[in-house]
Amino acid sequence: MHAALKDIPARIFNVAVGALIQANQHAVYYDPGMDHWTDMSVLNASMAGELFLKAIIAKEHPLLIFRDLFQLDNPDSQELNIEHLIETGKTYNFEHLPKLLWVSTGERLPDIDSFNRIRKARNAIQHFCSPSEKIDLRYLSLEFLYKNVDPLINRHFGICAIEYHEDTSIGYDYVVDCLIRNELLFSVPNRFKITEIDLVESISKRSQSYKHKLIPRLAAKGVDVTKIKTANRTKER
Repeated sequence: MHAALKDIPARIFNVAVGALIQANQHAVYYDPGMDHWTDMSVLNASMAGELFLKAIIAKEHPLLIFRDLFQLDNPDSQELNIEHLIETGKTYNFEHLPKLLWVSTGERLPDIDSFNRIRKARNAIQHFCSPSEKIDLRYLSLEFLYKNVDPLINRHFGICAIEYHEDTSIGYDYVVDCLIRNELLFSVPNRFKITEIDLVESISKRSQSYKHKLIPRLAAKGVDVTKIKTANRTKER
């Protein structure tokens, strides 16, 4: 393998992390005057998904993400360098990545329906205008991130999506609260800690099917779920 190719997965990964940070921020937080964050959450979630998928595929072999390998040839050089790749290389489009993921790794995208929904919304925003107001774009972004991106990056890179957002001074408390309110599952990091919200109260308001899936995830990471289970039993009576 050319030396220039070895750093490609890491370089893609680093940009993907930046997109994930902004996607979480724009989908979870909202202040007056920041209406544009709604559309940006879709664009950044899509970008994060696209780049993480490419990073996963590139780990198998960096050239798998390029559409036309023959265009990468440089008659004036014996070596393939990163500058030439950036200038001339054309990678596969977002819509093709689920199939490329399967071909290169044998792994299917966890939730193709949410992928298709955000793909259509992204195309509308990026090339025309924001979709109908009937579509909850913030939820659409979170749904794609936590049904597809989060499980993939946890499995392939050992990271959890909730840990990546812009307001690091307060941890991931409000990201977690937003996900619980929307009944979206998430990868739980080691040393999981919530201080800004009442986790028991937040979970107790959710459906039984969601609680039965989330509570074991928390328990598996050493979270004391006794109070959550007690509140759940009280709710069932």
